[in-house]
Amino acid sequence: MEEYVRIIDYLPQGMPGGGFSKKEPVCYGIGEEEFKLFELTPKAGSKITMGDRVYVGENRNLRTQIDHIKRRVGFNDLTNTAQSEMEYAVADIVAALPQRFVRFYNEAGPISMRKHLLEELPGLGKKSMEAIIKEREKGKFKDFQDLTARIPLVKNPDKLIASRIVQEISDSDMKRYIFVSK
Repeated sequence: MEEYVRIIDYLPQGMPGGGFSKKEPVCYGIGEEEFKLFELTPKAGSKITMGDRVYVGENRNLRTQIDHIKRRVGFNDLTNTAQSEMEYAVADIVAALPQRFVRFYNEAGPISMRKHLLEELPGLGKKSMEAIIKEREKGKFKDFQDLTARIPLVKNPDKLIASRIVQEISDSDMKRYIFVSK
């Protein structure tokens, strides 16, 4: 269960189109733990902006901005704004929880005799993967800066992770999911 989501779109007048009936405000969010996508109903009078981190967990007393989760949605159900903002929200989540993703670089193993899990990151090839494996044998990476300092081939390890997460969310035909819960 997701405890917190990042807001990727907020429609205070509700969804566009339809009749003249009263429309209820709606927002879209992405979960921090499993990267699930949600359509949310904000509480009346809430001041919500893009990128906000809001609580949606089970404890209703902690829900200050969101009344309830309306439904879980897929990538194609999102508004165009939400789809484009998702990339920034994922980058913020990766930056806010670096140890979780540095652990991936420290613990990722082979998938088969010919392929390693690290190679699933877009932009990371065999040379970089071999350099990471060789360097982590000397000691675990402490953070993204440590990884970049020890392996100059890998310029932005956090962006590689964020790119993979966005790819897993937006491509429903992925063969393997590493970070996103399906």
